[in-house]
Amino acid sequence: MGLHRAPPEIAMRARFLLCLCLASCLAHGANFRWATQGDATSLDPHAQNENLTNQINSMVYEQLLQYDKEMKLVPWLATSWENPSPDKWIFHLRRDVKFHDGTPFTADDVVFSFERVKGAVSSFKLYANDSGTPRKIDDYTVEFTTAAPNPVETSTVSAIFIMSRAWCEKNNAVRPQDVTAKEETFSARNAMGTGPYILTSREAGVRTTHRRNPDWWGSKEGRFEGNVDTVEYRQITNAATRMAALKSGELDFVLDPPVQDVPRLREDATLKVWEGFETRIIFLGFDQARDELLYSSVKGRNPFKDRRVRLALWQAIDTQALKTQVMRGLSIPTGIPLPDPAGSGLPASMEKRPPYDPAAAKRLLAEAGYPAGFGFTLTCPNNRYINDEKICIALAGMWARAGLDVKVDSLPRAQFFPKALKLDVSAFLWGWGSDSPDAIFTLKPVLHGRSASGAGNNNVGDYRNADLDRLIDATATEMDAKKRQEMVNRAIAIVQDEVLVIPLHRQVIPWLARAGVSVVHRPNNMLYLPWVKVP
Repeated sequence: MGLHRAPPEIAMRARFLLCLCLASCLAHGANFRWATQGDATSLDPHAQNENLTNQINSMVYEQLLQYDKEMKLVPWLATSWENPSPDKWIFHLRRDVKFHDGTPFTADDVVFSFERVKGAVSSFKLYANDSGTPRKIDDYTVEFTTAAPNPVETSTVSAIFIMSRAWCEKNNAVRPQDVTAKEETFSARNAMGTGPYILTSREAGVRTTHRRNPDWWGSKEGRFEGNVDTVEYRQITNAATRMAALKSGELDFVLDPPVQDVPRLREDATLKVWEGFETRIIFLGFDQARDELLYSSVKGRNPFKDRRVRLALWQAIDTQALKTQVMRGLSIPTGIPLPDPAGSGLPASMEKRPPYDPAAAKRLLAEAGYPAGFGFTLTCPNNRYINDEKICIALAGMWARAGLDVKVDSLPRAQFFPKALKLDVSAFLWGWGSDSPDAIFTLKPVLHGRSASGAGNNNVGDYRNADLDRLIDATATEMDAKKRQEMVNRAIAIVQDEVLVIPLHRQVIPWLARAGVSVVHRPNNMLYLPWVKVP
């Protein structure tokens, strides 16, 4: 049966009406103004794997696959994929996608982006390596060859933002920015992708603005469900100032309202609180590699190499007090170092913590050779996690009851992350989240020993446990679901038994908007602008 084509004049009129419709939608679009206490650390989408940084960059850059409103992985820049053999994955790319400068998106950009990330210092490097070696088959087909079977290949490739090869080459940005060296690059201050918004201005630490991309491929497919035409993001460090700006109408949305105000805010008819738990674990880590700590009263020794010391620190923490007094109920205490234990398949029996017992903590410290305790510095961000600085101050007070003299060094995220990722810390507060509930996305980047492949890139304590590493490596390539779950359970048991880190809690995330503003609250704490509606 033959195809019937519309006459040229009808087709031309249809295109004209479509353009007119799009122009009308844009003309009536809203301005959306939002704020948090921090700012993106870089506009280079491969520089640092950090939530707010990824959120700002996701307005401009896109991945092959993306998570939808229900956190299910769906086709994005790739429309379909296949796994013809255990070590081969083929991704078919979306056609007629353009970068913001009008150049077409092709397989060359995918191959370039994955190879670019392999030189990154962030944990994106791990995902690029685990995705395999990319090869262009044709302009709209890319093959990945993995070193071993990867049971979570689709989630792995979804971690990498796609950049324009031509734009990077033109602007001397063929390698990612090194945030640990506070490097200045063109890609750290400028952005150009295929996404729903185009960067219009950037003043780091102050304001970043975007405008809607009229040629975004997603608009033509009905994926732009909101009405936001222009976006203004502001860093407002002071919580009271953020709230005053929202109440006065200067802002439409605050990602991180003060938790102590949430009960009162729920009763305010002019505001709307959106809340739910976040797939993020907040935990403590310790330098377990150096023979002498950098920031401690102990000389010639490293107390944190001793499991008894780490256990003492855990037993001296009143986790329930952190929940009720610091987090105001907006936390879920946990003894499992994963963002989503249930989603990771762990049995409920593994949810255990040693009892809060300062006297037992003192005895453990004495057994380890520190009957009078010792002093050290706890390094924390003060504008990254909910009440991060307050948590650290509370911990210092709790540890003092066990005889420890703890100095809290709280830093803005722009200073904290480079310092911590250089391992320039003795004890630290850290958070880790993942779009995928699979445990490997925490085990390998955070709990594995550091390696050149990118594994353990966020193991800031720099410990190494050979049995744990072997289990994690085996888990990463095990295709039998039952065997794989058993490996995950054993790996987490090792972390718990050895107290390699101290899990604190998972956050319950409240968002706050003016009444009438509609957003989609997801457990990854990512605000996706094409879904936002402003009255």
